Amino acid sequence: MFMKKIALTSGITAAFMMASATAATAFTACQVTDVGGIDDGSFNETAWQGVLDAKAAYGIEGRYLESQSETDYQPNLNSLIENKCDLVISVGFLMGDATKTSAEANPDQKFSIVDFAYNPTIPNVVGQIYATNEAAFLAGYLAAGMSQSGVVGVFGGMNIPPVTAFMDGFYYGVAYHNSQKGTNVQVLGWNAASKEGLFTGNFESLDDGRAFAQNLYDEGADIVMPVAGPVGLGSAALAAELGTDAMKIIGVDGDQRFLDKNNGDVYLTSVLKGMDKTVMQVIKSAMDGKFEGGLLIGNLANGGVDISPYHGFDSAIPAALKAEVEKVRAGLIDGSINVGG
Repeated sequence: MFMKKIALTSGITAAFMMASATAATAFTACQVTDVGGIDDGSFNETAWQGVLDAKAAYGIEGRYLESQSETDYQPNLNSLIENKCDLVISVGFLMGDATKTSAEANPDQKFSIVDFAYNPTIPNVVGQIYATNEAAFLAGYLAAGMSQSGVVGVFGGMNIPPVTAFMDGFYYGVAYHNSQKGTNVQVLGWNAASKEGLFTGNFESLDDGRAFAQNLYDEGADIVMPVAGPVGLGSAALAAELGTDAMKIIGVDGDQRFLDKNNGDVYLTSVLKGMDKTVMQVIKSAMDGKFEGGLLIGNLANGGVDISPYHGFDSAIPAALKAEVEKVRAGLIDGSINVGG
């Protein structure tokens, strides 16, 4: 799917999805990844899919630079600006400061950042943000309905809003199930009221994903949602070893049933963040001369967030529970159910 990575400078690698020779003057969309890398099976890869989809649909050229550490953010952004990219896309909350610096220094350059909202907005930056708490609410309700132990778990990569939004939604979805069904399913790893929980402190270590999931399992959790990018792959590997009767995983960002090539069968569902769709939408607006800085918000109502199909677990989920999840979805969309508990 991806071209071979080419080393440019220390700590910075790049890959270029080349258009035909006649497309040298085509619109070019360029992405800077967070430290997870372009093929992280998570938000970087999903955002890049939006560029690839735009390439296929509109004949644009797409390029990316990978960040090996936070010190690469600014140099990578500057490199893409110097190379005349029509739209520069940065990925991740941690790139907020670097993107702001570049955007203010280059007011004629179009930018978009995934998972960050500026207040006040910046005229040449579109912030792509997602109501992941809505979709995670559905996942929490589902988890509460499927748990055999009466204990579910969640942990994050870093204590930042794009991560804790998932954790909040999951927590409140479980709480809503308890209130509606008279159950007492416990959530380990996060308390949405006190904002206290478990965080690995990174988005890279599969060993941490395994260890945190093991700890939650040891405390009784039979369904775990890691909100930590590639770290969650370690949790999935543990679940595969334990067997899905012992532990199931809820994925985040993209449909991990397909993105996790090694252990896709352990995912009960995934909380989807439609970064591919919003990235493609921003690219199209820039191509059409309709680009305006501000916010693009994905939610359940517009399809910007959702949960994935149940895939291999479809037959194991009671029809009544599936119907309840859809009823909750409708309530979140029409406002009759409060996603905040």
